[in-house]
Amino acid sequence: MGLGLRAIQRSKTLFSSRLFPPPFSNSRVSPLPNSRVFSLENVQSASINAPLRCFHSRASLQNPEASAAAVSEEIPRPRTPVGGARVEFTSPEDAIEVTVDGFQVKIPKGFTVLQACEVAGVDIPRFCYHSRLSIAGNCRMCLVEVEKSPKPVASCAMPALPGMKIKTNTPVAKKAREGVMEFLLMNHPLDCPICDQGGECDLQDQSMAFGSDRGRFIDTKRSVVDKNLGPLVKTVMTRCIQCTRCVRFASEVAGVQDLGMLGRGSGEEIGTYVENLMTSELSGNVIDICPVGALTSKPFAFKARNWEMKGTESIDVTDAVGSNIRIDSRGPEVMRILPRLNEDVNEEWISDKTRFCYDGLKRQRLNDPMIRGPDGRFKPVTWRDTLAIVAEVIHQVNPEEIVGIAGLLSDAESMMAMKDLLNKLGSDNIWCEGDGLHPQADLRSGYLLNTSIAGLEKADAILLVGTQPRFEAPMVNARIRKAVRSSQAKVGYIGPPTDFNYDINHLGTGPSTLLRIAEGRHPFCGTLLSAKRPALIAGAGLFDRNDQNALLSALHTIRDLGRLVKPEWNGFNLLLLNAAQAAGLDLGLIPRPNSIHNLSSAKLVYLLGADDSKLLDKIPNDAFVVYQGHHGDKSVYRANVIFPSAAFSEKEGTYENTEGRAQRTAPAVPTVGDARDDWKILRALSEVAGVRLPYDSALALRARIRGVAPGLLRVDEREEASVISGAFSPDFCRKLGSEDFGKAVENFYMTDSITRASKIMAQCSSTLLKQK
Repeated sequence: MGLGLRAIQRSKTLFSSRLFPPPFSNSRVSPLPNSRVFSLENVQSASINAPLRCFHSRASLQNPEASAAAVSEEIPRPRTPVGGARVEFTSPEDAIEVTVDGFQVKIPKGFTVLQACEVAGVDIPRFCYHSRLSIAGNCRMCLVEVEKSPKPVASCAMPALPGMKIKTNTPVAKKAREGVMEFLLMNHPLDCPICDQGGECDLQDQSMAFGSDRGRFIDTKRSVVDKNLGPLVKTVMTRCIQCTRCVRFASEVAGVQDLGMLGRGSGEEIGTYVENLMTSELSGNVIDICPVGALTSKPFAFKARNWEMKGTESIDVTDAVGSNIRIDSRGPEVMRILPRLNEDVNEEWISDKTRFCYDGLKRQRLNDPMIRGPDGRFKPVTWRDTLAIVAEVIHQVNPEEIVGIAGLLSDAESMMAMKDLLNKLGSDNIWCEGDGLHPQADLRSGYLLNTSIAGLEKADAILLVGTQPRFEAPMVNARIRKAVRSSQAKVGYIGPPTDFNYDINHLGTGPSTLLRIAEGRHPFCGTLLSAKRPALIAGAGLFDRNDQNALLSALHTIRDLGRLVKPEWNGFNLLLLNAAQAAGLDLGLIPRPNSIHNLSSAKLVYLLGADDSKLLDKIPNDAFVVYQGHHGDKSVYRANVIFPSAAFSEKEGTYENTEGRAQRTAPAVPTVGDARDDWKILRALSEVAGVRLPYDSALALRARIRGVAPGLLRVDEREEASVISGAFSPDFCRKLGSEDFGKAVENFYMTDSITRASKIMAQCSSTLLKQK
């Protein structure tokens, strides 16, 4: 009772303090504009000390109907476009104005209603629509109401017109979406607890946001037989909602006619016509674009849920494109790899090798430092012992007998440390695997993709010389296909017969055809001269030929005669194969004129992840070989000492892709066993050997890189290369070899130590290559 009385007293006091606040000293009440003031007079003496209370009345309060009308006519505050999108207008005449939920927005001509809503900050639900695919308009989930339209319209297929008034949140639109969702769930199984798409499923999210709390369908649900698409994509076709995203991706982006729609009505289903496997190198992307759990990752099936994993943004190193990826890990294990959006590099696609090679990161790993004993077997030892043994061998050999070779997956920091170490020891015999005997590295424009990866979409004539981009760089090949489809670009190809997923003109197989083009005697010369943006792409496999200087002379002649380089266009390109090549050439890892002879007489060979079998065959039997890497690959069988190092998913390293864009990996999982970062191993070895390197941290090492190749520190920026024609080009020489161009990549699924250790890549190699 006492508590109740005290509560009532407190409430009375609070009410009194709010009704009669304490007087303000020297305060004056000023009337509001458009208001009338009424003062209280003849107050009683008991309330003399109370402050003067003033009651204000606005004109709008006297007429509430007019006030409500004024509020309804107010323009709402601008909203941020969905996903932070930006709209660019080539000219003011191309802009039209529409109204979305009362908000006026300017959009370019040709935009659909759905795109206009996204610019206005309204996210429209959709299943079949994808911004990089053609419009299908068959899911009907994006229905909106348009003024003067008799019924809701599909916003993904309806072009926006000037003055159009769009309403996305009306009862009519909500009812339409609810009905569409009920139809989609009518035959959809209740597999959410056992579906790998659970937690990242568009159907789940939109059912919660726009669906009803119950369904009226009581008949038997239909079922569909699962399809076998190969070792990578798992199918549960009963979950399919026939959005046809996978069909359009296969035919438009991947360039294969493997998937299609079969049947009509309730018997409609996605199939492969004659039970063929999906053989595209981009087939894994259908997993990402499928809005439901019909297409999921077969190697990832029932392994983990998305909320159990930690995502780390990183870079792919299996080719020279440097696709942006997200590494999902759980504890010390990499569970899957997904693409990350980057419009300038890989858009939102990645190759199957990038996506599914992750299981190779946990197989055949080197965990401890090891030394080969007298019996030929390796035995684990401490870091101190292995460093001491290598340092002792260093002091026993002559500097010119020391050779260092950087591997395909080496980062810029480790290559810089190895170059400094060998230079301090007095050796200049150092190069990067895959660069050949005498690469032309005087000008960066001589070994980079100068047009840029995204710029290839603008080319209208392309000459491919000794390169198969579909297997060397699938993301570059996707851009070329985009140019062929959008602007009907003409593609000429010189090389061995191979599979392309777009129309090409096979000009020849060897240097003789290249010579005819350089001399202006080939019909394709007219195609290059008549093109506004011609491009030439040569393969890095030319580095391994004995007549590479003559080939480069011919290529530079075609560059000048075909006017490939213009003030705003550089169409001269070299497509690199490996992630380490561009940074290695920037840092000066270039073989000297007699380096190959030095390798044959070397006494100490330092392999920084190098596994090239051609180089291993040239190492003398009495040479002491140090292998520093993360996988027990080919070079391990020849090594005397093994230094275990961290893989790209376990360290922070700088890589430069084939267009000269520096990017950086990030550690997603801890290192395996007693492995260390590559540059730290080289730094420790330098101290034990008595030639201490002058940096103790990654920042100090990058400061050293800034003095050699400053472009490597401008992360996520493309460093354009200057082009100098004429005198700096090799003299045109007709001493071309008669040997035809070969294939730089024999097996797309096994190109480095990680992919060769992957069980998934082995399955792809045995299954898909046989079908091809």
